[in-house]
Amino acid sequence: MISFDCHAHVYERVCAVPGARYVPGAPAPLETWLRMQSDHGLHGGVIVQVSFLGTDNSQLLDALSTLDRDRFAGIACVALDSPESVMRDLGEAGVRGVRWNLVSGAALPDPTDKTVQRFLDILRAHDMHVEVQLESARWADYLPALSRAPVPVVVDHMGLPASENAQGEPWLNALAACPTRAPFFVKLSAPYRGVPDARGHLDRLTALLPADRFVWGSDWPHTRFEQVASYAGRLEDLSVRFDDREASKTLYGISCT
Repeated sequence: MISFDCHAHVYERVCAVPGARYVPGAPAPLETWLRMQSDHGLHGGVIVQVSFLGTDNSQLLDALSTLDRDRFAGIACVALDSPESVMRDLGEAGVRGVRWNLVSGAALPDPTDKTVQRFLDILRAHDMHVEVQLESARWADYLPALSRAPVPVVVDHMGLPASENAQGEPWLNALAACPTRAPFFVKLSAPYRGVPDARGHLDRLTALLPADRFVWGSDWPHTRFEQVASYAGRLEDLSVRFDDREASKTLYGISCT
């Protein structure tokens, strides 16, 4: 059973940073997201900092300040050289991890770099994790390095698969070949950003990772795909197959009780 929406973007104002890849035409109000959760029998969820707001997490923090910390959490976007005090304050506000949005050729943080190592150590000290959005082909090269990360690593949007051929999927092949898969969790979200029919990918993922490594996300408000996506997507089918309660507790500290 799926109990939480672990990937949604909430913003009351559209105020994009310079150079944003996409700027939506309307806000995504917290009230609307909460209503949709209720309509689909969900118990809470995770607000993920949207890319066009950059590292200004103020709207994320405003939303978290009004929510039950036992059922809701946040994922922030911060600079790699941020002082530990920033992460401490974010943690106290309900943030449980950070997002690395690395699509479209963005530079990949090198886990052997001292700045990145320090950042990951800070995350570990504050019981946080990293969520990574990256295309499948680039994941294939990056995954071995992140397999040694000292914190959980969440693969956003099922690794943005490149084709419906799950057996030939680059990032899944890298995961299969990886000596350790211990850090990895997968977010079952946004199939429209990868391949619409990902049943083969789900089959392969469940063979590669334990059952407690999966969470679901609506990806609401489906930026750039507003006209083709719906809130629930394949929620009903996935809810029969997956139980997200343990992973949601591990990653976000949220539960139904």
